[in-house]
Amino acid sequence: MQILTRSLVACSALLLASPGAFAQKAGDTILGLGVAVIAPRESLGPVTSTGPAAPAFNAATAGATASIDPVATVSLSVLHMFTDHVAAELTLGVPPRLDVDVQLRSGNHPRAVSVKELTPALVAKYLFYTPGDTVRPYLGLGVTHASFRDVKINPSDPLVGRLAGTSVSLSSSWAPVYNAGLIYNINERLSINASVSYIPLKTNATFVGTGTTSTTRLKLNPVDYVVRLGYKF
Repeated sequence: MQILTRSLVACSALLLASPGAFAQKAGDTILGLGVAVIAPRESLGPVTSTGPAAPAFNAATAGATASIDPVATVSLSVLHMFTDHVAAELTLGVPPRLDVDVQLRSGNHPRAVSVKELTPALVAKYLFYTPGDTVRPYLGLGVTHASFRDVKINPSDPLVGRLAGTSVSLSSSWAPVYNAGLIYNINERLSINASVSYIPLKTNATFVGTGTTSTTRLKLNPVDYVVRLGYKF
């Protein structure tokens, strides 16, 4: 009996010490907290202006391009395992501020527009290997609804002020999320989730200025790099 007891204790200790012991099995819910780096792959469509001042603005903005630097933000997630391999993950981050630099033939316009981007996403995932493995790669496919808040222009730029001095708006939109990553199980409760996502995201920008209303199509197409520490309940 004493030998059996010792054996059970030893087995239990071994399971608890095993990095992948019963990780990501059916019914588990994992909360994640980490950092996301958002790297837009932006492009700007033709700027079309209407109104009394439209000819001057159309000439000034012909061939305009845009650039947006990568930004980092806090990322939160809830991952639920429906089976040992199929899961769904809801992600939400602190809205990062994107600074849009505009380049024209007449010169550069840094931080012409800045905006906070909110992109909650729901992604279905398929996890490979088994719940007992230390490393579990996965593929995911989902959807996000992007909305834009607190849109600002650079008031010190004369052209930007004339082009968008009255108001600026960016339309909300739905976009697919293509996701791949892996989970490294530290122990039964803790894990590290690293992933990369591509989101073909587009928005319509409308600028109302002095004597003109201008519209353009802005493609953000971000690649998101995310690392989170997960805790399983």
